[in-house]
Amino acid sequence: MNSFISPDNTWVLWTILIGIAAISIVLEQKYKWAARITGAIIALIGAILLANLKIIPTESLVYDTVWDYVVPIAIPLLLLKADLRKIRKESGKMFGVFHISALGTIIGTFISAFLFASVIPYVAEIAGMMTGSYIGGGVNFVAMTSSFSTPENITNATIVADNLVMVVYFFIVMSIPSMKLFKKWEMATENNNEERGSASYWTKKEISLKDIAVSLAIAFSVACASNLLSSFIGSVVPDTTALFRMLKSIFGNMYLIMTTLMLIVATMFSKQLEEINGAEEIGTFLIYLFFVVLGVPASISEIIKNGAFILLFCISAVMIHLIVTLGIGKMMKCKLDELLLASNACIGGPTTAVAMAIAKGWNGLIVPVMVSGVWGYVLGNYAGVLVGNILQNLI
Repeated sequence: MNSFISPDNTWVLWTILIGIAAISIVLEQKYKWAARITGAIIALIGAILLANLKIIPTESLVYDTVWDYVVPIAIPLLLLKADLRKIRKESGKMFGVFHISALGTIIGTFISAFLFASVIPYVAEIAGMMTGSYIGGGVNFVAMTSSFSTPENITNATIVADNLVMVVYFFIVMSIPSMKLFKKWEMATENNNEERGSASYWTKKEISLKDIAVSLAIAFSVACASNLLSSFIGSVVPDTTALFRMLKSIFGNMYLIMTTLMLIVATMFSKQLEEINGAEEIGTFLIYLFFVVLGVPASISEIIKNGAFILLFCISAVMIHLIVTLGIGKMMKCKLDELLLASNACIGGPTTAVAMAIAKGWNGLIVPVMVSGVWGYVLGNYAGVLVGNILQNLI
């Protein structure tokens, strides 16, 4: 596709990516309407508009850099304080509720895979990618696309479908508390701070040069070690049987190794890392760059040509996820705000879930959903690889 800005115009494209991310963050923190939509969705929509208006290209080495290097650095930064003991202690009931929602994702992708098996090629791989994405958010989608070798047109169509569904999903889940049908559902918190917006969470912190240096050094070290271990395991594990291929895809997955290594580091050195500020902010900004890039391939013509059934697959998976989450949650007498935040943390990740908690004034659930969402990075990667590999042998 010809675009106003050429794919090799590196400086201009980097400026646009960072500009969209910055504008999205500013809008989210300054305006109530933007906080309700979330900065992540604003970034997605901004990229979709620029790509479909043919202002920016849908493919570029700049975007590849974000996928290959920016996101692998962002994940360790976001997991820097993911002390397993802290997760168990601070997540409270939200941790259990999150697993209900994760179960809804697995059920949704399994059912959708069988429903659309005859009309969608590589449906098992797509189910694996979306399982990871719908348990840990868009970050896990990167890990899953690296785990499953699908043609580029299928991957792009899946990205487009996922983006479109996520936009609609976030509007729905933000509106549910105001719907008459859910008015009598008990809440865990009161809406006592909705007007403050996301700026109340992302307050100024004292961040030193040492904090930035140590955070980035750890993130690069973990990403580098994960890449080397992944390559080593991939070279020594044979492809002779289905079992070996599954083991290779699981234990040789760079993102699973990265997640595991960072959890070990964060748990073993929790006291030292607790004193470091800025890692969450840097990691979140890098993830905003990823959200921009995620929206770039969202060509409407692409979804019409290659992804109509994939769009239906994603709609089906998310609908089943939400129905299972609310249904099981209702039976187990879970609170509505906890269930909606857990669902949001699964579909969009901790960033969008925290944004929703802040926008709704559910301040008591900010830390629990952030911690549970970070756990989703871990759980989603493992679940996505397992679901994809199981379905490859069943379908």
